[in-house]
Amino acid sequence: MNPADLSRTVVRAVRCAVEDGELGADVAVPGRVVVERTRPGGVGEYATPVAFQVAKAAGRAPGEVARVLARRLGQEPGIESVEVTGPGFLNFVLPAPSAPLVIRDVLVLEGAAFLPVDIGAGLGLRERVVRESVLRLVRSQGGSEHDVTDGLSVAPLAKRDGDVVARFGVDAARWAMLCVPARETPEFSDRLLLQGEGSEFFRVRYAHARSRALLSNADGLGFGPAVGEVDAPALLRALAGHPLVLEAAAHHRAPERLTRHLVELADALLDFQYRVLPQGDEKPSAAHRARLALAEAAGTVLAGGLALLGIDAPTRL
Repeated sequence: MNPADLSRTVVRAVRCAVEDGELGADVAVPGRVVVERTRPGGVGEYATPVAFQVAKAAGRAPGEVARVLARRLGQEPGIESVEVTGPGFLNFVLPAPSAPLVIRDVLVLEGAAFLPVDIGAGLGLRERVVRESVLRLVRSQGGSEHDVTDGLSVAPLAKRDGDVVARFGVDAARWAMLCVPARETPEFSDRLLLQGEGSEFFRVRYAHARSRALLSNADGLGFGPAVGEVDAPALLRALAGHPLVLEAAAHHRAPERLTRHLVELADALLDFQYRVLPQGDEKPSAAHRARLALAEAAGTVLAGGLALLGIDAPTRL
């Protein structure tokens, strides 16, 4: 089971509990359940507040509802463990992700990010940038522009629009505007101009460029990518969590969730890159082809994520 499957599995558990009379006949089964990565210091890897969604209709405390669902979900073969924490949060641990399944799932998203948007005229630069990105995120999850405008408060820039773009460039300015919550005023600093590891903006785009360079260099060595198992837990977990990040970013109207995830993914890829190509007299093997396929998938996800933010993903930096 991958993290995206987990959301559907939780919905099915709610439906079965209602049908079996464990939660009462008046409970409306949600069409979608938000499952997110557990915050640092939390229990497990993923968590959902679904018990709070159905507790009132069930006439029971969220903790009771969560325990009913935990008993069912604990029997699912793709879930290693499930635990109820706090007043009713469900927390999960999943098996280590498989490279072939992760690559299959993330590449389904390819092309979804490259969507034209039109949010109308008369907006300041920050508001336009945020609303465009939110609209792309919402559309990537099957929503429309009608789902975007309500309740989205955007803090203005502290500087004139033209000054920001002239100093930092369009892409870096967009990153700064989107890497903090919309209600907060973005901070522009010289880190945006750094061409090194001190800049998160640089690292994300550089990691994409490195993935493309690995493909080019491998081609020069006479081999290409082929999906297979790879021992790269940090990169695999970052890729496996990408669909959930997109869903949560769209649900909360929060592009900053995507920027944080792209940094995590980029750092994992930059650490992994040194294992992809043969070293010295080493000949290309099935392991190298599998690693190359994983690096290619990571680059594709980075490019798609940047496109959702309206930022270019160069092939060379």
